[in-house]
Amino acid sequence: MTFRWLTSSLLLLFAVTVLTFVLSSLAPGNAVEVYFSGQAYTQEQYDQVEHQLGLDMPPPVRYWHWLTHAVRGDLGIDLFSGRSVTSELNARIGPSLSIIFGVLLLAAVVGVGFGVLSAVRGGALGRIVDVVAVLGFAVPNFWLAVVLIDLFSVQVRLLPSTGYVPFADDPVQWLRSLVLPVVALAVGTVALIARQVRDSVLRVLAKDFVTALRAHGLPVRKIVFKHVLRNAAIPIVTALGILFIGLLGGTVFVENVFGLPGIGQEAVSAGLTHNLPVIEGVALYFAILVVAINLLVDVSYRLLDPRARTAR
Repeated sequence: MTFRWLTSSLLLLFAVTVLTFVLSSLAPGNAVEVYFSGQAYTQEQYDQVEHQLGLDMPPPVRYWHWLTHAVRGDLGIDLFSGRSVTSELNARIGPSLSIIFGVLLLAAVVGVGFGVLSAVRGGALGRIVDVVAVLGFAVPNFWLAVVLIDLFSVQVRLLPSTGYVPFADDPVQWLRSLVLPVVALAVGTVALIARQVRDSVLRVLAKDFVTALRAHGLPVRKIVFKHVLRNAAIPIVTALGILFIGLLGGTVFVENVFGLPGIGQEAVSAGLTHNLPVIEGVALYFAILVVAINLLVDVSYRLLDPRARTAR
Protein backbone atom coordinates (compact mmCIF):
# COMPACT_ATOMS: atom_id res chain seq x y z
CA MET A 1 0.00 0.00 0.00
CA THR A 2 2.80 2.42 0.93
CA PHE A 3 4.61 1.91 -2.39
CA ARG A 4 1.42 2.34 -4.41
CA TRP A 5 0.43 5.46 -2.47
CA LEU A 6 3.90 6.97 -2.93
CA THR A 7 3.95 6.17 -6.65
CA SER A 8 0.46 7.56 -7.28
CA SER A 9 1.27 10.69 -5.25
CA LEU A 10 4.44 11.39 -7.23
CA LEU A 11 2.58 10.85 -10.50
CA LEU A 12 -0.14 13.26 -9.34
CA LEU A 13 2.41 15.94 -8.45
CA PHE A 14 4.17 15.47 -11.78
CA ALA A 15 0.91 15.61 -13.75
CA VAL A 16 -0.25 18.76 -11.93
CA THR A 17 3.00 20.61 -12.61
CA VAL A 18 3.06 19.56 -16.28
CA LEU A 19 -0.55 20.59 -16.88
CA THR A 20 -0.03 23.87 -15.03
CA PHE A 21 3.05 24.65 -17.12
CA VAL A 22 1.38 23.76 -20.42
CA LEU A 23 -1.85 25.67 -19.73
CA SER A 24 0.04 28.73 -18.44
CA SER A 25 2.29 28.69 -21.50
CA LEU A 26 -0.71 28.50 -23.84
CA ALA A 27 -2.45 31.45 -22.21
CA PRO A 28 -2.31 34.67 -24.27
CA GLY A 29 0.31 37.20 -23.23
CA ASN A 30 3.48 36.76 -21.22
CA ALA A 31 5.43 38.30 -18.35
CA VAL A 32 7.51 40.49 -20.68
CA GLU A 33 4.40 42.27 -21.97
CA VAL A 34 3.27 42.80 -18.38
CA TYR A 35 6.72 44.18 -17.54
CA PHE A 36 6.43 46.80 -20.28
CA SER A 37 2.73 47.45 -19.65
CA GLY A 38 1.90 51.03 -20.64
CA GLN A 39 5.43 51.72 -21.85
CA ALA A 40 6.99 51.99 -25.28
CA TYR A 41 9.81 49.53 -25.93
CA THR A 42 12.03 48.35 -28.74
CA GLN A 43 12.51 44.78 -29.88
CA GLU A 44 16.00 44.86 -28.41
CA GLN A 45 14.65 45.85 -25.00
CA TYR A 46 11.98 43.16 -25.27
CA ASP A 47 14.58 40.50 -26.09
CA GLN A 48 16.82 41.67 -23.24
CA VAL A 49 14.04 41.41 -20.62
CA GLU A 50 12.90 38.09 -22.08
CA HIS A 51 16.44 36.74 -21.66
CA GLN A 52 16.74 38.11 -18.11
CA LEU A 53 13.49 36.37 -17.14
CA GLY A 54 14.59 33.12 -18.79
CA LEU A 55 11.63 33.14 -21.15
CA ASP A 56 13.69 32.83 -24.32
CA MET A 57 14.32 29.12 -23.72
CA PRO A 58 12.06 26.48 -25.35
CA PRO A 59 9.15 25.48 -23.05
CA PRO A 60 10.38 21.88 -22.48
CA VAL A 61 13.79 23.20 -21.45
CA ARG A 62 12.20 25.72 -19.08
CA TYR A 63 10.04 23.04 -17.48
CA TRP A 64 12.97 20.65 -17.08
CA HIS A 65 15.03 23.44 -15.53
CA TRP A 66 12.20 24.18 -13.08
CA LEU A 67 11.64 20.49 -12.27
CA THR A 68 15.30 19.70 -11.56
CA HIS A 69 15.41 22.60 -9.10
CA ALA A 70 11.98 21.82 -7.59
CA VAL A 71 13.01 18.31 -6.52
CA ARG A 72 15.71 20.01 -4.45
CA GLY A 73 13.21 22.38 -2.83
CA ASP A 74 13.99 25.37 -5.08
CA LEU A 75 10.84 26.61 -6.84
CA GLY A 76 12.62 29.43 -8.61
CA ILE A 77 12.48 33.20 -8.40
CA ASP A 78 9.47 35.50 -8.65
CA LEU A 79 9.83 37.18 -12.05
CA PHE A 80 8.88 40.60 -10.70
CA SER A 81 9.89 40.80 -7.03
CA GLY A 82 13.10 38.80 -7.42
CA ARG A 83 12.33 36.91 -4.20
CA SER A 84 12.37 33.16 -3.73
CA VAL A 85 9.01 31.62 -4.64
CA THR A 86 9.35 29.18 -1.75
CA SER A 87 9.81 31.94 0.81
CA GLU A 88 6.90 33.95 -0.61
CA LEU A 89 4.51 31.01 -0.53
CA ASN A 90 5.65 29.91 2.93
CA ALA A 91 4.85 33.40 4.19
CA ARG A 92 1.37 33.21 2.67
CA ILE A 93 0.33 29.68 3.56
CA GLY A 94 -0.65 30.63 7.12
CA PRO A 95 -3.76 32.67 6.20
CA SER A 96 -4.90 30.04 3.68
CA LEU A 97 -4.60 27.15 6.11
CA SER A 98 -6.23 29.23 8.86
CA ILE A 99 -9.31 29.72 6.66
CA ILE A 100 -9.47 26.09 5.55
CA PHE A 101 -9.10 24.59 9.01
CA GLY A 102 -11.49 27.18 10.43
CA VAL A 103 -14.15 26.11 7.93
CA LEU A 104 -13.52 22.42 8.60
CA LEU A 105 -13.69 22.95 12.36
CA LEU A 106 -16.99 24.80 12.01
CA ALA A 107 -18.32 22.11 9.68
CA ALA A 108 -17.21 19.32 12.01
CA VAL A 109 -18.71 20.87 15.15
CA VAL A 110 -21.89 22.52 13.83
CA GLY A 111 -22.51 20.19 10.90
CA VAL A 112 -22.00 16.98 12.86
CA GLY A 113 -24.02 18.34 15.79
CA PHE A 114 -27.03 19.28 13.67
CA GLY A 115 -26.75 16.08 11.65
CA VAL A 116 -26.80 13.82 14.69
CA LEU A 117 -29.57 15.82 16.36
CA SER A 118 -31.80 15.74 13.28
CA ALA A 119 -31.21 11.99 12.82
CA VAL A 120 -32.09 11.18 16.45
CA ARG A 121 -34.99 13.61 16.81
CA GLY A 122 -36.25 13.49 13.21
CA GLY A 123 -39.49 15.22 12.34
CA ALA A 124 -39.38 18.98 11.85
CA LEU A 125 -35.67 19.21 12.70
CA GLY A 126 -34.83 16.81 9.87
CA ARG A 127 -36.83 18.93 7.41
CA ILE A 128 -35.09 22.07 8.67
CA VAL A 129 -31.69 20.48 7.95
CA ASP A 130 -32.86 19.68 4.41
CA VAL A 131 -34.01 23.27 3.85
CA VAL A 132 -30.81 24.73 5.30
CA ALA A 133 -28.74 22.38 3.12
CA VAL A 134 -30.53 23.56 -0.01
CA LEU A 135 -30.18 27.22 0.99
CA GLY A 136 -26.50 26.70 1.85
CA PHE A 137 -25.79 25.54 -1.68
CA ALA A 138 -28.10 28.06 -3.32
CA VAL A 139 -26.65 31.18 -1.66
CA PRO A 140 -23.61 32.39 -3.64
CA ASN A 141 -20.48 32.86 -1.55
CA PHE A 142 -19.71 36.25 -3.06
CA TRP A 143 -23.20 37.56 -2.19
CA LEU A 144 -22.94 36.22 1.35
CA ALA A 145 -19.49 37.79 1.74
CA VAL A 146 -20.82 41.21 0.69
CA VAL A 147 -23.78 40.90 3.07
CA LEU A 148 -21.51 39.92 5.97
CA ILE A 149 -19.18 42.84 5.28
CA ASP A 150 -22.10 45.27 5.12
CA LEU A 151 -23.67 43.96 8.34
CA PHE A 152 -20.67 43.34 10.59
CA SER A 153 -18.09 45.79 9.20
CA VAL A 154 -20.09 48.74 7.85
CA GLN A 155 -23.31 48.79 9.88
CA VAL A 156 -22.26 47.33 13.23
CA ARG A 157 -18.47 47.80 12.88
CA LEU A 158 -17.85 44.72 14.94
CA LEU A 159 -15.42 42.85 12.69
CA PRO A 160 -12.78 43.96 10.16
CA SER A 161 -13.74 43.66 6.50
CA THR A 162 -10.19 43.24 5.19
CA GLY A 163 -6.72 42.42 6.41
CA TYR A 164 -5.06 39.63 8.35
CA VAL A 165 -3.23 39.64 11.70
CA PRO A 166 -0.82 36.71 12.33
CA PHE A 167 -1.62 34.58 15.36
CA ALA A 168 1.83 35.24 16.83
CA ASP A 169 1.22 39.01 16.77
CA ASP A 170 -2.23 39.06 18.36
CA PRO A 171 -4.37 35.90 18.79
CA VAL A 172 -7.56 37.90 19.38
CA GLN A 173 -7.16 40.06 16.27
CA TRP A 174 -6.14 36.95 14.30
CA LEU A 175 -9.44 35.34 15.24
CA ARG A 176 -11.44 38.51 14.44
CA SER A 177 -9.82 38.78 11.00
CA LEU A 178 -10.90 35.22 10.16
CA VAL A 179 -14.53 35.25 11.36
CA LEU A 180 -16.16 36.76 8.25
CA PRO A 181 -14.08 34.82 5.65
CA VAL A 182 -14.66 31.53 7.46
CA VAL A 183 -18.41 32.09 7.84
CA ALA A 184 -18.77 33.16 4.19
CA LEU A 185 -17.07 29.96 3.05
CA ALA A 186 -18.54 27.63 5.68
CA VAL A 187 -22.29 27.99 5.16
CA GLY A 188 -22.55 25.51 2.29
CA THR A 189 -19.96 23.24 3.91
CA VAL A 190 -21.82 23.04 7.22
CA ALA A 191 -25.08 22.27 5.39
CA LEU A 192 -23.46 19.49 3.37
CA ILE A 193 -21.86 17.87 6.43
CA ALA A 194 -25.11 18.10 8.42
CA ARG A 195 -27.02 16.30 5.69
CA GLN A 196 -24.27 13.70 5.20
CA VAL A 197 -24.10 13.00 8.93
CA ARG A 198 -27.87 12.70 9.22
CA ASP A 199 -28.11 10.22 6.35
CA SER A 200 -25.17 8.15 7.64
CA VAL A 201 -26.48 8.06 11.21
CA LEU A 202 -29.98 7.08 10.02
CA ARG A 203 -28.53 4.15 8.07
CA VAL A 204 -26.65 2.91 11.13
CA LEU A 205 -29.63 3.43 13.44
CA ALA A 206 -31.63 1.05 11.25
CA LYS A 207 -29.16 -1.82 11.74
CA ASP A 208 -29.90 -4.84 13.90
CA PHE A 209 -27.12 -4.28 16.43
CA VAL A 210 -28.59 -0.87 17.33
CA THR A 211 -31.98 -2.48 17.89
CA ALA A 212 -30.32 -5.03 20.16
CA LEU A 213 -28.54 -2.31 22.15
CA ARG A 214 -31.82 -0.47 22.62
CA ALA A 215 -33.46 -3.71 23.76
CA HIS A 216 -30.79 -4.05 26.44
CA GLY A 217 -31.79 -0.67 27.79
CA LEU A 218 -28.71 1.39 26.80
CA PRO A 219 -29.37 5.16 26.75
CA VAL A 220 -29.80 6.67 23.30
CA ARG A 221 -26.95 9.12 23.91
CA LYS A 222 -24.51 6.32 24.70
CA ILE A 223 -25.63 4.28 21.69
CA VAL A 224 -25.19 7.23 19.35
CA PHE A 225 -21.82 8.51 20.57
CA LYS A 226 -20.18 5.17 21.35
CA HIS A 227 -21.50 2.91 18.60
CA VAL A 228 -23.44 4.74 15.89
CA LEU A 229 -21.03 7.58 15.15
CA ARG A 230 -18.07 5.21 14.87
CA ASN A 231 -19.89 3.11 12.29
CA ALA A 232 -21.16 6.18 10.44
CA ALA A 233 -17.80 7.94 10.49
CA ILE A 234 -16.30 6.70 7.21
CA PRO A 235 -18.75 8.54 4.90
CA ILE A 236 -18.35 11.64 7.09
CA VAL A 237 -14.55 11.49 6.89
CA THR A 238 -14.81 11.04 3.12
CA ALA A 239 -17.03 14.11 2.85
CA LEU A 240 -14.64 16.18 4.97
CA GLY A 241 -11.70 15.11 2.79
CA ILE A 242 -13.52 16.09 -0.39
CA LEU A 243 -14.55 19.40 1.17
CA PHE A 244 -10.95 20.15 2.16
CA ILE A 245 -9.88 19.78 -1.47
CA GLY A 246 -12.77 21.97 -2.61
CA LEU A 247 -11.89 24.62 -0.06
CA LEU A 248 -8.50 25.10 -1.70
CA GLY A 249 -10.34 26.74 -4.58
CA GLY A 250 -12.65 28.59 -2.21
CA THR A 251 -9.74 30.32 -0.54
CA VAL A 252 -8.85 31.98 -3.85
CA PHE A 253 -12.19 33.78 -3.83
CA VAL A 254 -12.33 34.54 -0.10
CA GLU A 255 -8.79 35.89 0.13
CA ASN A 256 -9.37 38.34 -2.70
CA VAL A 257 -12.71 39.56 -1.34
CA PHE A 258 -11.44 40.07 2.21
CA GLY A 259 -7.92 41.17 1.30
CA LEU A 260 -6.14 38.28 3.01
CA PRO A 261 -2.48 37.74 2.03
CA GLY A 262 -2.83 34.01 1.34
CA ILE A 263 -1.78 31.66 -1.42
CA GLY A 264 -5.09 32.14 -3.22
CA GLN A 265 -4.54 35.87 -3.57
CA GLU A 266 -0.98 35.20 -4.76
CA ALA A 267 -2.33 32.76 -7.37
CA VAL A 268 -4.68 35.40 -8.82
CA SER A 269 -1.91 38.00 -8.92
CA ALA A 270 0.51 35.56 -10.56
CA GLY A 271 -2.10 34.58 -13.14
CA LEU A 272 -2.74 38.19 -14.12
CA THR A 273 0.99 38.87 -14.57
CA HIS A 274 1.88 35.50 -16.18
CA ASN A 275 4.34 34.92 -13.35
CA LEU A 276 4.94 31.26 -14.22
CA PRO A 277 7.32 30.30 -11.35
CA VAL A 278 4.74 31.49 -8.80
CA ILE A 279 1.88 29.78 -10.65
CA GLU A 280 3.84 26.52 -10.67
CA GLY A 281 4.65 26.94 -6.99
CA VAL A 282 1.02 27.52 -6.03
CA ALA A 283 -0.11 24.48 -8.04
CA LEU A 284 2.56 22.33 -6.38
CA TYR A 285 1.61 23.51 -2.87
CA PHE A 286 -2.06 22.79 -3.51
CA ALA A 287 -1.23 19.36 -4.94
CA ILE A 288 0.90 18.51 -1.89
CA LEU A 289 -2.00 19.48 0.38
CA VAL A 290 -4.32 17.20 -1.64
CA VAL A 291 -1.87 14.31 -1.30
CA ALA A 292 -1.54 14.93 2.44
CA ILE A 293 -5.31 15.04 3.04
CA ASN A 294 -5.81 11.86 0.98
CA LEU A 295 -3.24 10.11 3.16
CA LEU A 296 -4.94 11.39 6.30
CA VAL A 297 -8.33 10.15 5.07
CA ASP A 298 -6.87 6.73 4.25
CA VAL A 299 -5.28 6.46 7.68
CA SER A 300 -8.59 7.47 9.26
CA TYR A 301 -10.33 4.66 7.38
CA ARG A 302 -7.95 2.13 8.86
CA LEU A 303 -8.34 3.47 12.37
CA LEU A 304 -12.13 3.58 12.18
CA ASP A 305 -12.65 0.26 10.40
CA PRO A 306 -10.17 -2.61 11.09
CA ARG A 307 -11.43 -4.38 7.97
CA ALA A 308 -9.84 -1.65 5.85
CA ARG A 309 -6.38 -2.67 7.10
CA THR A 310 -6.60 -6.00 5.31
CA ALA A 311 -8.68 -4.87 2.36
CA ARG A 312 -5.60 -4.10 0.25
